[in-house]
Amino acid sequence: MATPAPTSDVLAGATHRAVEAVWRVEAARLIARLARLTGDVALAEDLAQDALVLALERWPEAGVPDNAGAWLMAAARRRAIDHLRRRPMLDRTHAQLGTEQDARADEAAAALDAALDDPGGDERLGLMLMTCHPVLARESRVALTLRLVGGLTTDEIARASLTAEPTVAQRIVRAKRTLVAAGVRFEVPRGAELRERLASVLEVLYLVFNEGYTATAGDSWARPQLCEEALRLGRVVAGLAPDDAEAHGLVALMELQASRLRARVGPAGEPVLLLDQNRGRWDHLLIGRGLAALARAEALARAAGDLLGAYALQAAIAACHARARTAAETDWERIAALYDALAESVPSPVVALNRAVAVATAYGPAAGLVLVDALAAEAAAGGPLRGYHLLPSVRGDLLERLGRLEEAGAEFMRAAALTRNAREQTLLRTRAAAVASSA
Repeated sequence: MATPAPTSDVLAGATHRAVEAVWRVEAARLIARLARLTGDVALAEDLAQDALVLALERWPEAGVPDNAGAWLMAAARRRAIDHLRRRPMLDRTHAQLGTEQDARADEAAAALDAALDDPGGDERLGLMLMTCHPVLARESRVALTLRLVGGLTTDEIARASLTAEPTVAQRIVRAKRTLVAAGVRFEVPRGAELRERLASVLEVLYLVFNEGYTATAGDSWARPQLCEEALRLGRVVAGLAPDDAEAHGLVALMELQASRLRARVGPAGEPVLLLDQNRGRWDHLLIGRGLAALARAEALARAAGDLLGAYALQAAIAACHARARTAAETDWERIAALYDALAESVPSPVVALNRAVAVATAYGPAAGLVLVDALAAEAAAGGPLRGYHLLPSVRGDLLERLGRLEEAGAEFMRAAALTRNAREQTLLRTRAAAVASSA
């Protein structure tokens, strides 16, 4: 029997998915290049969005072009030139100077055209340094950078930062206005100015990497391209700040985490938890790079007489997993001790939850459950982990290990209802069904 021809709805759906995939890859580069030229991140995003809308109109009929990124750039170029010609100041000058100024406008448009064709170095890093400018509040830097560089939606940023979506949307709008009002330029600073922006840049890179490592929403458990982009930019930043221990600590952390990406997903795209992973699938080149970067961070901190920073501590935890040949050989007591240091260095409810997992694995599930129950009580009272799906997920795991299967199943179902990631929902419901059948 002949295979039926796909319907127009199926083709349109496939095209929209293709547009979405291209957009996720190209958006940051497109916005960065436009921001470099216009000096206005809000305008740059608008122009890039115009190109996206045009693609959604044209591609379903014409098909996705071979070089979709170049197509989007060309469309954005035309929109940018149109904008240049329509500027009020230019229009007024046209009225005064007539054809002479028309020629100048053409020259300006040609210059813009040429500049858009010029890759101009690492534009995404320049965009990140612009969106991490100290004129913005920390929360605004993170939200704007995740939006423009990481390509996350407002909803995804809200879930990643445990913040209400309207709050995130307001932060992004205000941040773009503030950058324009302050005349912040697109540039890659050096020396003291780079160090001033470094902590914010590292924080955002880490959040982008985490979104790639475990996607907050969608059909995929991970988004490796986000991890690769964050890691690539992290290496560039570490190169620009060779004496900064935390820059190398973050690179170490991302290298070591990225080494497990292939093993985190099964043949059908299902999540594979850390202790169940085939360690033969871990990338030992990345592990080697990660351990070397960690050694560099430790040496820099020691030379400066400092304690290890938050990224280096997390890299040290990841290194414990990387060095263990089997899950059973993992040094959980050292991991628990490292989490103690991390909780003291950067106290946060998420770090506290991870510490509880380490304590449970090192000293037994009952010890971990005491810590998790305290966090659950805080969440029930409106604490920051309210609605955070990993809290009931971890609690369910500990209850299962203690033989409290009915309670464990309820926690897994509660976690499944809270996550927006389809793969994670399936995993949690499967675990709930498994403990129900064993009860």
